[in-house]
Amino acid sequence: MSGLDTLIAKSLELVVRDNLGQITFERIEKRLFEKYVISFSQAVEDFEKLDTVLREFFGGDADGVEKNLLDKIVAMREQKNHVKQWMTLEDARLMRMMLKSLGDEDKKNIINTVMGESKTISDILEISNIPQTSGYRKINSLIRDGVLLPHDHVNTSDGKKVTKYKAIFENVRISVEKNKIVMKILPTRESIDKSRIMQIMCS
Repeated sequence: MSGLDTLIAKSLELVVRDNLGQITFERIEKRLFEKYVISFSQAVEDFEKLDTVLREFFGGDADGVEKNLLDKIVAMREQKNHVKQWMTLEDARLMRMMLKSLGDEDKKNIINTVMGESKTISDILEISNIPQTSGYRKINSLIRDGVLLPHDHVNTSDGKKVTKYKAIFENVRISVEKNKIVMKILPTRESIDKSRIMQIMCS
């Protein structure tokens, strides 16, 4: 699953429960288990399977249902040149997670280190000047949350392949509008292209 999909998946299960209702949620979850022997949480991480089951339930309206659910998590804003797409985080839970990451000085340094250029974990720790033990823990947390994405590999002198990581966004904007915190991220083109959920939102 791509980084953006991992990020969005953090909120999707709760948004489905809130907007489709507990009974519909349980019916969808039951069908996912019958068809694929997976839970709803697992299906969120394998969006193709969730998409298939939603189409069984909603038929031709599935696209609209999916877009409506995803719009409650993130909203895409396209600039005039149609190249850069800012994403506004609509779900409070997702925004809290992002604010927590950016509010942690070490995590913020890690993100800044790999914004625009992929690096190995050892390079990230060296450039960020973060102790290894806490650094590895914080990098793994950012990977789990979908903020960092495996991007490439490099061969070490002893012939091992080491993964390089890159932030899923190029920029972040945080503002206060009408006493409300608004967070926007500018995803990389690659993270949008690899995202199954973004393909649905932008279709």
